[in-house]
Amino acid sequence: MNRRTVLSMLGAATLFVSGALAKNPMVGGKEMFPGKNIVMNAMNSADHTTLVAAVKAAGLVETLEGPGPFTVFAPVNSAFDKLPAGTVDTLLKPENKDALVKVLTYHVVAGKWSSADLKKRIKLGGGKAELKTVEGGSLWAMLDGGFVVLKDEKGGTSRVTQADVFQSNGVIHVVDSVVLPQ
Repeated sequence: MNRRTVLSMLGAATLFVSGALAKNPMVGGKEMFPGKNIVMNAMNSADHTTLVAAVKAAGLVETLEGPGPFTVFAPVNSAFDKLPAGTVDTLLKPENKDALVKVLTYHVVAGKWSSADLKKRIKLGGGKAELKTVEGGSLWAMLDGGFVVLKDEKGGTSRVTQADVFQSNGVIHVVDSVVLPQ
């Protein structure tokens, strides 16, 4: 083999390996890295700017950067837009921090629950699985056409639109609606 052939083969191998490594999930148009924590990855997602602003306002950044593991049902910006007009602005006010913390921690479950784990638990529970949230309330996970759907304490539902975005300290499941505690 001549030098040009070897260099060409090395270049092809490099492209193959770098392509294989770039297969991390994309969320909000940005690659999510399993070696980064929940906050670091969420900050890169264009679809989660409202969630990140809320986490910062609630003072939960340090907690969600912690070792966990956490399962976060992460509402996209359009999920917050579904709330009654003015709700997000009201929750982001310093005097409403306790209410904001309650809503955000209602989206977090202790442990690392993959979609396969959730589906197994749903089947074992006869079609429904109760999930205890960090907030102290309950969410109920069910299946609808193969998708995991959450039901909150007020009867609202949220569909997991992208599952299993693994992080260094847990997993994010992207959801299409904000779930609300009692």
